[in-house]
Amino acid sequence: MAHFELQPAESELQQLAEHYWQKTGEKEHELEEAAFEAGRAIRNGDHSLANLELIVRWKSERVVHYLIGNSEDKIRKALMVAASPASSIRSAVEALTGLRGIDMSVASAILAAIYPERYAVLDFRTLEALGHARHDVEFYEAYVAFCQRLAERGIIKAQADLPGPTSLHALERALWEWSRSHVDQSVGV
Repeated sequence: MAHFELQPAESELQQLAEHYWQKTGEKEHELEEAAFEAGRAIRNGDHSLANLELIVRWKSERVVHYLIGNSEDKIRKALMVAASPASSIRSAVEALTGLRGIDMSVASAILAAIYPERYAVLDFRTLEALGHARHDVEFYEAYVAFCQRLAERGIIKAQADLPGPTSLHALERALWEWSRSHVDQSVGV
């Protein structure tokens, strides 16, 4: 079983989540807003390449060109599994990673955009903030459960006016920002 050790102080998380949004640029804001709008559309039954592309562009622009190698039917089927409330983390991840160009971290971003209250984005920065760097489905299941437990404790509040308005996504922002500021401090930026 994966072990997570929160690197930033719990009392820093809300401020880190706020700093994340303040420090990211307008383009990143637009990409994130579009991704969560696309996730909502997928959750509501629009399992199109256009919606998938908006989410993938937010997570990894360089992967977008691989999406066209997937048939519309294959994309639709993968998104149906990912968007099903009955799907397990494993089945949702496996459906998405069955698509050309989608790896574990991109699949986690797709799932988080579709269900921001249920899934967390698996990113090297958030993992660093939890003292870990391994990526596989079992790890992702443990990561999501850990993040959900942290969010459920109420130590960080949802950022209701931002995309993915859940405490889970605010936690992701906080962990990401902690990693970014931690790296910036260590290199003297």
